[in-house]
Amino acid sequence: MPGICGCVTTLPQEAAAAKVKKMVNTLLDEEHSAIQVWTEQSQGVYVAWAAPRKLCANQSGYRGEDDGAVLILSGEEYSGAAQNAKENSRLLDERGPSYIISRYKAEGPFPAQLNGRFHGLFVDPDGGKTVVFNDRFGMRRLYYYESGDTFYFAAEAKAILAVCPELRRLNYRSFGEYVSCGAVLENRTLFEEIRILPQGSAWVFRNGSLEKKASYFHPQEWEEQEALDPETYYSELRNVFSANLGRYFGGSQRIGMSLTGGLDTRIILATQHPLPGSLPCYTFGSMYRDNEDVRIARRVAKACDQRHEVLIAGEEFLSQFSRYAERTVYLSDGCADVSRSPDLYLNEKARDIAPVRMTGNYGGEILRGIVTFKPADPVDGLYCPDFVSLINDAAKTYAEVRRGHPLSFAAFRQCPWHLYSVLSIEQTQLTMRSPYLDNEFVKTVFRSPACTRGNNQVSMRLVSDGNQELLKLPTDRGIAGSDENVLAMTRRRLLEFFFKAEYAYDMGMPQWMARVDHALSGLHLERLFLGRHKPFHFRIWYRNMLAGYIREILLDERALSRPYVNRDGLERVVQRHIKGDRNYTNEIHKVLTLELFCRLFLDHAAGAA
Repeated sequence: MPGICGCVTTLPQEAAAAKVKKMVNTLLDEEHSAIQVWTEQSQGVYVAWAAPRKLCANQSGYRGEDDGAVLILSGEEYSGAAQNAKENSRLLDERGPSYIISRYKAEGPFPAQLNGRFHGLFVDPDGGKTVVFNDRFGMRRLYYYESGDTFYFAAEAKAILAVCPELRRLNYRSFGEYVSCGAVLENRTLFEEIRILPQGSAWVFRNGSLEKKASYFHPQEWEEQEALDPETYYSELRNVFSANLGRYFGGSQRIGMSLTGGLDTRIILATQHPLPGSLPCYTFGSMYRDNEDVRIARRVAKACDQRHEVLIAGEEFLSQFSRYAERTVYLSDGCADVSRSPDLYLNEKARDIAPVRMTGNYGGEILRGIVTFKPADPVDGLYCPDFVSLINDAAKTYAEVRRGHPLSFAAFRQCPWHLYSVLSIEQTQLTMRSPYLDNEFVKTVFRSPACTRGNNQVSMRLVSDGNQELLKLPTDRGIAGSDENVLAMTRRRLLEFFFKAEYAYDMGMPQWMARVDHALSGLHLERLFLGRHKPFHFRIWYRNMLAGYIREILLDERALSRPYVNRDGLERVVQRHIKGDRNYTNEIHKVLTLELFCRLFLDHAAGAA
């Protein structure tokens, strides 16, 4: 995964340098070809990164200097006006982030004026200090561990484990949150003592020791803004989005558009007006039929005179599932579960189209308040009683973090804790971009009146004002469209029915319905629903094509002996799901991910490797 690693320490130079070299070696894979190292012995600072071969250069790490000050930045930075931000991208490609140091000296404060997804380290010789920082959303994740004489930091937790193998212990509170919510909360990780740098951090070090855990941004700054009336809000939002969107189309590398049937990618196309044939588009499709995303995205791309392709995780992916499942868990440090393994496969394919992927990610969460995760009760008998209590405790923690401003939850908790999981996989293959976490855009959304939240009106208006022809095309859920008549209403209801039915068949089917479906299996009712909306179909994959792999891993003695599972319960979940009279898709996602996590990170063999 792109990013930096290193330490701030009072250790002797030789010992510290050896540790950092060992850390950066864990970041090397087929995407990286060389190691770069920078040290400042007088301040006890040692930093390294793996130079990328296929990703944008500044994705892994770039060093800039100006009058003795040094800035090492990983990520992308989009401050300034749209045209200037394009120039920023060129400067990052050509000479690193030296220009940011110049701006800091002229403008200050640092890094509050930066905009984008990034983390880095700034050495200020005039102040005799070192600052470790990240973006205000925490989306450029930085793991850290504090020992007695050393502060370790890294883009991947495994880099810290390489030099601190004693940390290969499962954090059981995090375990409960992961099983319940599908994400670890409150900047913890699945490892006992490794944590995540909080969003908006600028931690100050002096003479090799941590001096202050400072923050340069607090969400209250945006929460306390005065709400605008609906028309003023829309005008401000549209102006900010259209003025800043160009920032995300800069740089020297080719950009591809990950196009869906929804509104968020359509807003980008309607506002950007790309030249014909200049923005290749693609959509993730189903192996069974053209899903609604594909059908609608194809029409949207055609309306904008752009080429469109369909990328499918089908037989080829399934034949290599074990590899992709294990790499998904390994590359993400356990953040992404095995259900995200098709994303790894498809982003490899997308990279052949363009090394930069423009998406509508986070648009629904920011603009419309979509909540993507919540606690779920564990299946009876699957986990041991002690661990069931931890799973139940996670619901209480979740309720605490949901309190407060809903947009703060979406931007500063849901995005870096839950949505980061798929980002952690995507960014191993491509440079990911989305305009919906732009500082100025999100700051403006915090001023939205209550009547605009939780609906599609603002999004539809942004499409219409940018390109009215695109609003004439209905979305994958039947929203918008040129006509509001009986036929359109019927179509919308059918789409909603098939959407919910496919969700039930894939993972949400209650057990009584699974028994009925199994009794009627000769009718193959699932053929009516699968592939209409979703691209991945793990319920039947686990039951059929992947059944042998599931048995091999989860019915192995190692898996059955884990302290958190009930042996009989795990055997029942695997056998009944494969038989088909129960639906344990989500449970298999989690226990399979945890088993691979234990094998890759915690077992003695993993430590020796």
